Amino acid sequence: MVSLTRTIRSFWRVGFREWWRQLQYIGDAKSGRLVGTDRFGNRYFENLNAEEEIPGRHRWVDLAQHEYNISQVPPEWHSWISHIRKEPPTEDGVMQKMTPAWKAVRKANWTNDFADTNFPPFLFVVIHIAVLRELDRDSRRVSTL
Repeated sequence: MVSLTRTIRSFWRVGFREWWRQLQYIGDAKSGRLVGTDRFGNRYFENLNAEEEIPGRHRWVDLAQHEYNISQVPPEWHSWISHIRKEPPTEDGVMQKMTPAWKAVRKANWTNDFADTNFPPFLFVVIHIAVLRELDRDSRRVSTL
């Protein structure tokens, strides 16, 4: 819950730049302990002060890229944010030992972003339709001869 005193307190704790950034991106002014950072650059915070935070909203993520997509959060951090795990991956010994050396590096899943991929579906479909029409024209020419 946003209150004027909490907003001012957050301003003094995190500084003007971070305070303004939070208001622009998450719509709330929060201050808490930096718990960790993942390999994508996302920062994870926690504030256990019951007077400042509503229960269930005391953990949050500051995404490095501000085109919000849940696939930007790795599974180990998602389980911590969702209160499935009590300890964050940076402090949980079990999570640190669970990551095998052969495990592939996880990438964000941008299912609707085809700007950086080699396979834009719309262009692929347009080209194939054009090729099929040419083949159809060629087959009609051959059958009429």
